[in-house]
Amino acid sequence: MKATFFCVMLIFATTVLSSTIYSQVKVPEKWITHFEKTGYMETESYDETMAYFRELANASPYAKMFSFGVSPQGRNLYCLVVSKDKAFNPVAAKNTGKPIVFIENGIHSGEIEGKDASMLLLREILVTKEKENLIDNSILMVIPIFSVDAHERFSPYNRINQNGPTNMGWRTTSQNLNLNRDWTKADAPEMKAMLKLFSTWLPDFFVDTHTTDGADYQYTITYSMEHYQNVYTGTRKWITDKLMPYLNKSVNDDGFLIAPYLEFKDRKIENGIVGASFSPRFSHTYATAQNRPGLLIETHMMKPYKDRVFSTKSLLNAIINFTNENGKELIALNKAADKSAVEKYSIEKNYLPLSLEVTDKSKPFHFMGIKAEHDSSWVSGVTWTRYTGEKYETVLPYYDEMKVTDSVLAPREYLIPKEWGKWENLIDRIELHGIKVEQLKSPETFNVTEYKFNNVKFANYSYEGRQRVKADYNLVYKTVTVPDGTYVIKTNQRTIKLIVNLLEPKASDSFLEWGFFNSIFEQKEYFESYVMEKIARQMMDKDPKLKKEFEEKLATDDSFRNNPRQRLNFFYSRSPYVDDHLNVYPVLRVE
Repeated sequence: MKATFFCVMLIFATTVLSSTIYSQVKVPEKWITHFEKTGYMETESYDETMAYFRELANASPYAKMFSFGVSPQGRNLYCLVVSKDKAFNPVAAKNTGKPIVFIENGIHSGEIEGKDASMLLLREILVTKEKENLIDNSILMVIPIFSVDAHERFSPYNRINQNGPTNMGWRTTSQNLNLNRDWTKADAPEMKAMLKLFSTWLPDFFVDTHTTDGADYQYTITYSMEHYQNVYTGTRKWITDKLMPYLNKSVNDDGFLIAPYLEFKDRKIENGIVGASFSPRFSHTYATAQNRPGLLIETHMMKPYKDRVFSTKSLLNAIINFTNENGKELIALNKAADKSAVEKYSIEKNYLPLSLEVTDKSKPFHFMGIKAEHDSSWVSGVTWTRYTGEKYETVLPYYDEMKVTDSVLAPREYLIPKEWGKWENLIDRIELHGIKVEQLKSPETFNVTEYKFNNVKFANYSYEGRQRVKADYNLVYKTVTVPDGTYVIKTNQRTIKLIVNLLEPKASDSFLEWGFFNSIFEQKEYFESYVMEKIARQMMDKDPKLKKEFEEKLATDDSFRNNPRQRLNFFYSRSPYVDDHLNVYPVLRVE
């Protein structure tokens, strides 16, 4: 009798579990996906994927599919909008008063679980209708594949660390750009199209689906959200107190182990888990800079593809269900975040955080790991880590408290000369973010701050197609009259955090650090020694203080004393012949 009772309970538990993960409605043959037909081992091609999404749109009056851009290889970028109110444009969608949930799949097309999960979930919403309630109080925007050219670079050998699918796409675009490093600079044609879509619709909640690299552990799925000082206070509390606990419980109840994104201190598990705040070149932090919650999903690379897809589906289901239940609060928080950004950083002149680092404060975290053995290797010549598959549990320190390590006061506005606004289509890129730009119709006079750079250091290698640069600077305060055509970007707009991150030189995602202004560091005029020798003597005759400064430098700086060119350059750099535009940032701050 006990055995019978146990079997009944096991069947009941399995039924309850499967009902939350797998469809309990018989699915017509037409709607069975390639992922399902292949025993959960394969993912569809671009053409098969788009055909399926097209059929979803045709099957329901609540769905519409449209192209929002074209890839370098000529493939269309598609978005599917799902709305019970048939609100298929941004204005109509906002007028419903329902939150817009934006789900982006395939920004790294080798990490494609989100696409297959979205197909299954949308089928349950639009076709079998067992989850049609998920769009009662939410509008969905789903990008089937973002990096479409990379998706078609199909191979079983694209991700050496990953357990399936049988064939998968590539990490970077056909132009070898990583789209998840491009959200601010917008070099890729795909990203230009995405930013226009994002800023036009301005979703209320953003989700980006990925697969991890890194250590082995028991969790099937992990996630990351900015919930630090770079997030509006009300939204931070909402994320930590309501959203995260709800998502964790929902996915765990579906039978999948879930955890925050697992980065290990000094890359050693025993040292503990470290939280991280990312710059807005990354998708979910870009959403944060737009004053919107952004969730990064990272399934665990070593888990079977089937489990990764269904755990992603579970988490997407939980997110949409949560926005259904808390949509009005979410929209109110987003409006408050927009308003707060202007009040806090433009009107009240508080410092705007540019970078954050984890503190040494920790809290205990119950970690579910996989045991590893460490052997010396005759192949690599160092210690080799081998995971045994044996499960263990322990308590690790979790470092997830941040401190602001750099910040800046936003100016009243930024001025960009007409010629630099056209350079690399800089103004066009800025406007893609939803930033409002004005242009002077006549000359105007401003009190400004100018950046004058020194100690300029270029990166030793190219990164995302650009040579990044860092520099120290001095500030010069002056009054200038700028000509008509000068671009003006006022900071009293909801995009202030993005404006500052793009235009403030020391921000890690500024156009300056990305190398957009590298030509300002190039000297174009030079002196002949025999000419400068004469001028140097004349300068010292007229200015005894200059002569004294030169002599002191000779006495204290061996490198300077032994370099004839540097000695003459000492005078050239202080002469009226020097280029007064060299190392000067052309973007001015109006204080």
